Amino acid sequence: MQISTDARIPFPVPVVFAAYRDDLTKLLPYLPNVRSIEVKSRRNAGATVELVNEWRGGGDIPAAVRAVLSEAILSWTDYATWSSSDHACEWRIQTHAFTDAVQCSGRNLFVEDGAGVTRLEVRGTLSIDAKKIRGVPSLLASTVGRTAEDFLVNKIQSNLVETAQGLAKYLGEKAAAKTIDMTRR
Repeated sequence: MQISTDARIPFPVPVVFAAYRDDLTKLLPYLPNVRSIEVKSRRNAGATVELVNEWRGGGDIPAAVRAVLSEAILSWTDYATWSSSDHACEWRIQTHAFTDAVQCSGRNLFVEDGAGVTRLEVRGTLSIDAKKIRGVPSLLASTVGRTAEDFLVNKIQSNLVETAQGLAKYLGEKAAAKTIDMTRR
């Protein structure tokens, strides 16, 4: 199933790109559906940064999905390669539950969308092979897989928009604090 969402953030591309890459853990107060983000590793190599982040999500899970997947599916490790030369991020998510059954990867592109405005374009794919989930009857596997994919794609897309909105608030507060600090000097 395709993941596709765009968000506009009223700050320049380099600022948005760097904040999304480097300040992600500072966005937690703005992300009600995320309980924690832990940076597991970071490797800088010139214009490229490789990050491994562990996420713990939250929120409501539909009963039909909860019966099979549980909340464990809302914990994942995000493997991301950030390229500042083209303001792009290639990512792959590995769920902490049903690792063999869930495949998710994509690309985020940060593009100028008017003076001082960034459009974040998120494109990716998510597939769930419910046949690989123990306890799912083979007759229901395709239905359970589609239901879980629909739920998770909607959740991912709404969380990406929420993250962009949180990033805009964070950058706005950071800019306001900098302005206040400058006026005190």
